[in-house]
Amino acid sequence: MKLDLLYEVDAPKPWGKPHPWGQREREQKAYKDAVEQIKLADTFGFNTIWAVEHHFREGRSHCPASEVLLGALSMVTENIKMGFGVTLTPFGFIPPQRIAEKVATVDILSNGRAVWGTGRSTPMEQIAFGVDRERSRDDWQEAIEIVCGMWREEYFEYDSPRFKFPKRMVTPKPMQYPHPPAWMACASENSAAVAGKAGMGMLSFSIMQPLEAMARHIRNYRAAAENPEPITDVTTNATAAYTLVHCADTPQQVLDNDVWRSVEWWYTNLAQFTLDWELPELSQEERDATFPLLKPLMEEGIDDLIHHFDEADMIVVGDVDTCYEKMKHYADLGVDQLICYVQFGYHSHESIMRTIELIGKEILPELENYTPTLKES
Repeated sequence: MKLDLLYEVDAPKPWGKPHPWGQREREQKAYKDAVEQIKLADTFGFNTIWAVEHHFREGRSHCPASEVLLGALSMVTENIKMGFGVTLTPFGFIPPQRIAEKVATVDILSNGRAVWGTGRSTPMEQIAFGVDRERSRDDWQEAIEIVCGMWREEYFEYDSPRFKFPKRMVTPKPMQYPHPPAWMACASENSAAVAGKAGMGMLSFSIMQPLEAMARHIRNYRAAAENPEPITDVTTNATAAYTLVHCADTPQQVLDNDVWRSVEWWYTNLAQFTLDWELPELSQEERDATFPLLKPLMEEGIDDLIHHFDEADMIVVGDVDTCYEKMKHYADLGVDQLICYVQFGYHSHESIMRTIELIGKEILPELENYTPTLKES
């Protein structure tokens, strides 16, 4: 199993100063720290840095322009892959030609290290961009096929009920031929199967669901990937899952880093965001799928819930030995790439740098030599 990083560029409140300075100073520090942290990860052999594209999510996910961050990182790193995690793909967010341009540009600047994740987002962002939510899955697929055509063909033109494009040469073309590997964000067993059938990698998570549920998603993905009908020109058969990760020298140092305060902030922020922005806009079917994940956050004490998440390895927190054992659990369930979300909450820059250093020096080499014992759940 390989180890990746996920960056949302968190900027948790309180910001310390009134508008306009508090937000600006907090965001600037978060970006500066992120670049330094990812530069360090590159020296230890982390596989991919996934940069999100999220909009309007105050406190969490202050990263709306992943191509800018990845372009900057491509100039100060040598080996780590530049992952779009993800481009918001349905029509409305951005025209396909802009996706083709920005992913290809990062691929060139990074000397062929770009990885293209795709996704549809959620109501809060879809509504703000005028995305047709009823058509978002179909639009997602059509946009992907258009982007691949723009990379494949010297001159590209297109005409459908949903998108029209006159004959043009789309520039630049990506360095990787025919194009960077493509992934899909998956939050359900159905979407995992869609990704496998489409010949795309699966981007999943464990932060809001038991690892047994994630394992079912992986099994659905693998079954569908056995006979793919690729919608891109590159078939990617791989699974990745992200979770909160914090590693310290000793169990006492974990406590001294006040890690549980940051974990509590993250889950509380997620629950409040979902209640305020997502549930009111979801169909009953979507609510039924979302609510089982949200219900524990609403009904159980946050301390007890976090303890359960920790015991169930849904988050990876502890000293080196503890983190290693938890990460092996993911490998045993069939995860090919574990995506470590290390910059979250109130962690100091120094503690995040130490997390990356400990994982890079002591855990990553061991995982590379570990042979998973694949489990059903």
